[in-house]
Amino acid sequence: MHDVLVPEKDLRSMVSRKLTEAGLNQPDAHIVADVLVHADLRGVRSHGVIRTEHYVTRLGAGSLNKNPRLSFKRLRPGAGMLDADDGMGHPACLEAMDKACELAKESGIAMVGVYNGSHCGALSYFMLHAISKNMIGIGVTHTDKCVAPFGGSKAFFGTNPIAFGFPAKNHDPVILDMATSNTAFGKILHARETNTSIPADWGIDADGHPTTDPHKVVAMTPFGGHKGYGIGLVIDVLTGVLMGAEYGPHITLMYGDYDKPRKLASTMIAIDPETYAGLDQFCAKMDAMVDDLHAQPPAPGFDSVLVPGEIEWRNERRNRENGVPVLKSLYDYLNG
Repeated sequence: MHDVLVPEKDLRSMVSRKLTEAGLNQPDAHIVADVLVHADLRGVRSHGVIRTEHYVTRLGAGSLNKNPRLSFKRLRPGAGMLDADDGMGHPACLEAMDKACELAKESGIAMVGVYNGSHCGALSYFMLHAISKNMIGIGVTHTDKCVAPFGGSKAFFGTNPIAFGFPAKNHDPVILDMATSNTAFGKILHARETNTSIPADWGIDADGHPTTDPHKVVAMTPFGGHKGYGIGLVIDVLTGVLMGAEYGPHITLMYGDYDKPRKLASTMIAIDPETYAGLDQFCAKMDAMVDDLHAQPPAPGFDSVLVPGEIEWRNERRNRENGVPVLKSLYDYLNG
């Protein structure tokens, strides 16, 4: 199945139109489209426009509020909560990070929790928003069960991603955005869509055995064995447990239970470097660190040492110039 190269502006318009046709208010549709295209631009296709049809399904089933009223409450100088009103997770997390940045300007560091939320897309988007405010960004969110705990044969926690964003002076910002599973579930969805095999350490089948068939995956595995499992648990604590939501197997399924609000929680943190070393010195040191890493001798089979997010920045520049690759079947859906 081949790709169609679509200019990013056109792709945003297609996604936004599809969402507004499903009843989503226009401002939220624009934000969701921007987050999805951001992921595809950076080559993270598992979190890109492939998600549009799922959102349309949920909007049609009534589990996503088409016109939510976000409600923010400041709890303490560096703490706040945002009620997403069962709307799209993307605008809710963007607003939460924005509020965290505002609070961090006063308190040095701030954390805003989101509750009554839903799937928010690639966390790197919100890290870049923090960086645009000259902040360090940290974000975590949780998902429904799809990852087997270390030593287990059935799913319990979600992919529970974590992201960090650090500004730099001359280099691109350093962005780490990763799932605590061996891979993002969206990559398995993409493999199903394209009928391609997957690495054997991505998931297990119904009998608990590793499988290379994406259609047979019933649970994914945590990265790094017990270490990834532990971090996945911690993220569910910092989101669902801390924000008064659910965790693991008690979370409404993303693919299934389409008529039920997901009630997800996310946590957005902003740190003002000016409070510590100072923004200029921090960014200069980040540049020095990147330069030092680039100067390291590469191991056999590698051309160079890269920093987190560097490959994605290269993808983004290429896709901005040449067009964003979209599966032909997906392009036809979005254009229909």
